[in-house]
Amino acid sequence: MFARRYSKPVALALMLLCTLLWSMAGVLTRQLDSARSVEVTFWRSAFCIGFVLVALRLSGGSAALATLRRPARSLVLSGLMWSVMFSCFMIALTLTSTSNTLIVSSASPLLTAVLARVVLRTAIPASTWLAIGIAVAGMAWIFSGGVSAGSPRDLLGMGIAFGVPLASAVNVIVFKRSGGTVDLVPAVCLGAVFSALAMLPLAWPFQASAHDLAILAVLGCFQLGLPCMLMVVAARSLSAPQLALLGLLEAVLGPLWAWLGAGEVPPAATLQGGCAVIAALLLNELQQLRKR
Repeated sequence: MFARRYSKPVALALMLLCTLLWSMAGVLTRQLDSARSVEVTFWRSAFCIGFVLVALRLSGGSAALATLRRPARSLVLSGLMWSVMFSCFMIALTLTSTSNTLIVSSASPLLTAVLARVVLRTAIPASTWLAIGIAVAGMAWIFSGGVSAGSPRDLLGMGIAFGVPLASAVNVIVFKRSGGTVDLVPAVCLGAVFSALAMLPLAWPFQASAHDLAILAVLGCFQLGLPCMLMVVAARSLSAPQLALLGLLEAVLGPLWAWLGAGEVPPAATLQGGCAVIAALLLNELQQLRKR
């Protein structure tokens, strides 16, 4: 499954599934008893390692597992980018607000499009630039009420949060540049290893209860490991800007999960901004369909 190249409609469905699984993080972490943010990152990465190894083994990916013993440069680079994304988001949340962290993270489509143009020499259609602008504006509207940078701590947190969209953009470029010759699915495992090792000294001593570990196992396997592997698969058939734009759905779906699972009614700005993001995605996909 993870070694195949799928048609574009299937790749779009896989990417939508990715955002759906990623967006469960908020509602699940609200059920934790005592695990701290850094410890959450460690355990989530640790469970992700086991899940990816088992998934590759069961899907006949013994060759993919073999690449971990002597990884190619692109595999290591992609793993480092995954580890930055896994770690920086949670660290940023300990320094600044969720709104600040998410609005900085929403720069991913813009950074990805710029890098695709500069590094890959990819021609970005005007409709895609327009869709990126609408989507970023929608994200800004969603979090406008809670965004502030009035203290050095906030600025530091937002600076660390910027590592998320930057690493995401670089990772997508690595997918597009090397994915055809190197299987980058195992890079998710490498990223989790790097992240777990980096977080271990900060997470010790552990405080997670057995209840917490069960939730963290779900997060590591099905909110982190599986969707990240599926994103690598989808990247084989989708353009770099498409991947980044579709990834924004995570921030739109997250509040809806919190509404359904934790009773947190989203404010009007969340619904309005979410509609703008979805409209941008539809605009881009309809334009791509018209061209085909």
